[in-house]
Amino acid sequence: MKNYPSKKDILEAHIRIKDLIHRTPVLTSDSINRITQTNLFFKCENFQKVGAFKMRGASNAVLSLPKEKLKNGVATHSSGNHAAALARAAKIAGTKAYIVMPHTAPRIKKEAVKGYGAEITFCEPTLKSREETLKIVVSKTGAEFVHPFNNYYIIAGQATAAKEVFEKIKVNLDYLITPVGGGGLLSGSLLSAHYFSPSTKVIGAEPCGADDAFRSLRDGFIHPSIEPKTIADGLLTSLGEKSFAVITKYCEEIITVKEETIIAAMKMIWERMKIIVEPSSTVVLAAVMENQNKFEGKNIALILSGGNVDLEKLPW
Repeated sequence: MKNYPSKKDILEAHIRIKDLIHRTPVLTSDSINRITQTNLFFKCENFQKVGAFKMRGASNAVLSLPKEKLKNGVATHSSGNHAAALARAAKIAGTKAYIVMPHTAPRIKKEAVKGYGAEITFCEPTLKSREETLKIVVSKTGAEFVHPFNNYYIIAGQATAAKEVFEKIKVNLDYLITPVGGGGLLSGSLLSAHYFSPSTKVIGAEPCGADDAFRSLRDGFIHPSIEPKTIADGLLTSLGEKSFAVITKYCEEIITVKEETIIAAMKMIWERMKIIVEPSSTVVLAAVMENQNKFEGKNIALILSGGNVDLEKLPW
């Protein structure tokens, strides 16, 4: 795929991965709607295989690889959700997965990756360490590197979550809000909106302590994520060139949110909806909570990106 995914690429990706993923539900909450004075539709990717939307992109990327590139396995660096997704996709495809993870990754995510049979190499919690360690792993194994987000097959797979939103929700959606870390989900959602719901404005949400995507969109070039400080462990990475190109072209804006609002949003979803979501998921509701004047009375879809939480280290 030389250019960013076309409508046909997303449609084909959805067919390709349909047996490996859940078509996750869209839930609503009258009480959260009353609190925020909005009409919210929660796309529950916390119910996805491996507990996160990442299964969509990883499945599409692995199933799109020629057999000769699969024979030595696949490899990646990830703090958790992409790692688990790639490990599961590799297992289904009958090949090996080699995963580089920061030693600070949540325990539940480390255990999930091991559970899918992947071989883990731990590194320091910096992008430099992740990339350098991965180079060593790839040189030793000959495995095919599947980037967590800077890969058009990954982006096309992630786009299927928003595609399902537009197929399911029959009201006119004013906004779709997604978390943004490396930009795979946001760029995929932007493309889906462009092709399937062009009147819907797509917004990214990220923590104030990891606001590299906000600064990148504002300034027109990629700011690396340097020493991010947030409980949203899935949103620590820098944007990729491929995801940034789509974001620059189609993204309405990126909203940054405070840590205390992320925690309040997480509590609200747990208490009011009785579902488990991780902090990275809740930046989307936090964005609505901090900008009620902007969103009041609007129909808004929120992608809850995952639900892999270390229950021994809750943020409250």
